Amino acid sequence: MKTKLFASIFALIFIVQLYAEAVGNIPLRNFSKPLIAVSLLVWLYSATRLRGRFHKRIFIGLVFALIGDYLLMYQSQTSGYFMFGLAAFLICHVYYIRAFVLDHKSNPHLKNSFFLWAVGALVIFCVGLFFYLQPFLGAMQFAVLMYAIIITVMAIMAVNRYGKVNILSYKLILFGALFFLLSDSVLAVNKFARPIPQSGILIMATYMIAQYLIVYGTIERKLVVTKTSV
Repeated sequence: MKTKLFASIFALIFIVQLYAEAVGNIPLRNFSKPLIAVSLLVWLYSATRLRGRFHKRIFIGLVFALIGDYLLMYQSQTSGYFMFGLAAFLICHVYYIRAFVLDHKSNPHLKNSFFLWAVGALVIFCVGLFFYLQPFLGAMQFAVLMYAIIITVMAIMAVNRYGKVNILSYKLILFGALFFLLSDSVLAVNKFARPIPQSGILIMATYMIAQYLIVYGTIERKLVVTKTSV
């Protein structure tokens, strides 16, 4: 029941946010954007009561995502807000990584045949994107590189959960991590390299899907082997 209720609430926020982006309604966008993380925080807390360390770490990550959303809303008005927003999302990803590490510790010796292929593909994508953006970054090179490394590690750790949790949670969080990578990649290209038509809609759609899937996967998570506290 809670899943259907919060899915409906989130779908409404999703539609309102994309409508605001499409028509350029700034007040409506600024009203609906914080509700993305707020609704997911309420859902996560109500479904799990934050009983485990995994839940707590995803919750804290979402809090920093909320801070990042707020800062990025006003980046055009206040100098430095983009960097602060970037830092907030970097911390968000660090907490997601720390959560995914718990699943690795539950069965650290389990191997899967496609892990190295996935790591290679993600690293190649990260390196390729950075070198594409590098001529446009100027003083932002180090900050963007650090962010690219952290979000790539986050996606790699999502891949690494295979066989350590139930398959539903694995797929939800993996696709969430990949949508997050896509959203931030589009944002970076649009901001630093070249304008992308309807970039706001694409960035926000992929971002909202990413966060929803990660939270849903967190709520559905069950360890296959328990060798660490959940």
